[in-house]
Amino acid sequence: MIGNAQLISLSRQMALQRQMDVVANNMANLNTTGFKAEQLLFEEYIMPVARDKDFPRLDQPLSYVQDWATVHDMSSGALVQTGNALDVGLNGEGFFAVQTPAGERWTRSGAFQLNATGQLVDLNGNPVLGEGGPIQFGPQESDITIAADGSISSSADVKGRLRMVEFANVEELTRQGSNLWAGGTPLPATATRAMQGFIERSNVSGVAEMSEMIRVTRAYESLASLTTKQDELRRNAIQRLGDANA
Repeated sequence: MIGNAQLISLSRQMALQRQMDVVANNMANLNTTGFKAEQLLFEEYIMPVARDKDFPRLDQPLSYVQDWATVHDMSSGALVQTGNALDVGLNGEGFFAVQTPAGERWTRSGAFQLNATGQLVDLNGNPVLGEGGPIQFGPQESDITIAADGSISSSADVKGRLRMVEFANVEELTRQGSNLWAGGTPLPATATRAMQGFIERSNVSGVAEMSEMIRVTRAYESLASLTTKQDELRRNAIQRLGDANA
């Protein structure tokens, strides 16, 4: 019984450790533009039990804790005005498309910039895609304007339109790191508008994540204390058994 209790406690501690990793990652990205918080889903895992009717006392089922999946909070973060012409926020559920060495990826981070060759890129240096491919500016161009539909123009001419996409089921997307997403079936954005001079803040709530971090820490410490007490019970039981047989 003591051994079973320790295994159950260990399963919960392992789940809490993974949960702490998720909370820490959320906290680390509190100020990351367009970041989406994530959470762990847990489920009860019941070990198979003996079912032979010859047992004088049926075994009791053992319930363990198992982290089942990671879910992402895809709700929009607050839009903050920056006044930077290359900052673009998304009002709606759409994403920007960027070109990476691994293929097209999606992002909510609209903190764009121009690289050394005048190409519009994200903070990781990935080209931001328009409907006709990457967007290029000349060295003398100025007065960059981005309309609500993503159309881009400058002092020189119309440069194209930002490729904004939406997904029928956003849960199909998988996080790729560097604030990028992959997967899903992209559709042309119909309910998303670009907002020049704005960026979307992370949707992580610092207060909520700090409270969760404290809760997870206390739960882990409580289980660690319980495990120590179970070890003491086992040692006492072995000692008494040895004394009785002496």
